[in-house]
Amino acid sequence: MSALICGSLAFDSIMVFQDHFKNHILPEKIHILNVSFLVPEMRREYGGCAGNIAYNLKLLGGDPLIMATCGDDFAPYAARLDGLDIARTHIRSVPGSFTAQAFITTDLSDNQITAFHPGAMNHSHLNQVTDATGVTLGIISPDGRDGMLQHAEQFHAAQIPFIFDPGQGMPMFNGEELAHFVELADYVTLNDYEAELLQTRTGKSLDELARRVRALIVTRGEQGSSIHADGGVIEIPCARPAAVVDPTGCGDAYRAGLLYGIEKGMDWATTGRLASLMGALKIAQQGAQNHQHSRDEISALFRAQFGYAMS
Repeated sequence: MSALICGSLAFDSIMVFQDHFKNHILPEKIHILNVSFLVPEMRREYGGCAGNIAYNLKLLGGDPLIMATCGDDFAPYAARLDGLDIARTHIRSVPGSFTAQAFITTDLSDNQITAFHPGAMNHSHLNQVTDATGVTLGIISPDGRDGMLQHAEQFHAAQIPFIFDPGQGMPMFNGEELAHFVELADYVTLNDYEAELLQTRTGKSLDELARRVRALIVTRGEQGSSIHADGGVIEIPCARPAAVVDPTGCGDAYRAGLLYGIEKGMDWATTGRLASLMGALKIAQQGAQNHQHSRDEISALFRAQFGYAMS
């Protein structure tokens, strides 16, 4: 069974400014802002929602199939995916473009200034869900606007159940479009802020939205998560992390747990706990794809955290 993961692939360049932005940005001069920050510390990470989800699903022993677009600079990422044995069959190269990339500068107060270049991601609509074979489940994560709209229609037409995961892509859509995504999807996953935004934009309560899908999942960080399914709400505790180092990619790790649990027919209580554990494993490492755990290690950690086998 393969899970088709539609979303972004990106390089994340993360820089640290050894001071506070507020010491260098004058409020009375904000209209003529011209500042430069010396960033002696920098690292480049592999990222993008599709890449992050696929990485975590592979750790669980799943079979992720990425559907995304990349640019002329993709070679290092391609080599990484090959090394992880993650198929590149449906990663389309867009000549003359860059792979999507984020340039993130963080100061000593953890304030961030981010510039994001979508690059090849804007061409995600060139990919067709129907080009992939052997797919039993899908997910639509933040990607090019047209691609997200078309892939939702294609999953639905092909009768392939899928998770709608709007994430940071939600501002691209109006209330009518978001409501249509929910109508087409089988599952919806959001963080607590996104859940509030979805209700505001669609004019529908969380209960109303949940009745339109098999399950609606809302994550709340260290407060755990809630799964609205089968006419009720299942509260999922937050797994205990070994350390809190970097939240980047935690949501994607959680979504990989959801995909795996759904694929394996796990009950929602177990699926939610596995998703929570994957987020906890990720937060203990810098970067979205640097945590390394075998399937057996994850199983043992699940039993240690929750007192039973995840099967």
